[in-house]
Amino acid sequence: MALLELRNVSKIYHLGGEEIRALDDISLDIEGGEFCSIIGPSGSGKSTLMHILGCLDSPSLGSIRLDGIEVARASQRELAHVRNRKIGFVFQFFNLLPKLNVVQNVELPMIYAGIGGSERRQRALKALEMVELTNRLKNRPSQLSGGQQQRVAIARALVNDPKIIFADEPTGNLDTHTGEIILALFRQLSQEGRTVILVTHNPEIAAVTPRRIEIRNGKIADRVDERLAGLDRLAAGQPATLPEAN
Repeated sequence: MALLELRNVSKIYHLGGEEIRALDDISLDIEGGEFCSIIGPSGSGKSTLMHILGCLDSPSLGSIRLDGIEVARASQRELAHVRNRKIGFVFQFFNLLPKLNVVQNVELPMIYAGIGGSERRQRALKALEMVELTNRLKNRPSQLSGGQQQRVAIARALVNDPKIIFADEPTGNLDTHTGEIILALFRQLSQEGRTVILVTHNPEIAAVTPRRIEIRNGKIADRVDERLAGLDRLAAGQPATLPEAN
């Protein structure tokens, strides 16, 4: 059984009497431990697909199974538990709370999970050690570089030990060198057995993943299986080639 299973999933909106299919009859399996990317131009449906895979939205048609759970049959409480314990999200704009310091930002998902203060602090420090930010614990986001803020966001995504990490344009606001560091960190997480899914419009970002899923006009246009080339890059430890940030 795959970790994520989509069967005939569609997302349909009705605007002014017109039917718009943001996703159109998508079937897809993603295995545990995969490092893959969802790629497509703006408006292709890739973000809608991520929201549905991450249980942030519901499909109009079709079924989703996440780690053996039939999402359509789950209650809102069960879905909140799935999002909090099984999924970690990393976003392009970091989404850190400006009035909280680094440790407090990383602790947030554990507060929602009802974890006590002592364990929260211990797990937050461990996650920050993984991203090499233990020297910035008391800094607020405004005192950090973009790359440091993104590493805080990754630590926050890791603290509840999720099975899946979704990263939505995670290098979009970073310079080339910093973007390479962030992608290397995702590669490391994948090698440790986590499922990592990058969502991007940039083929050079998608090229670092062994598997690419291309979305166009709400459909899977092409499943570009680059496992051999991707594994060669991973084995060689080659950095990604990224465009300069605007």
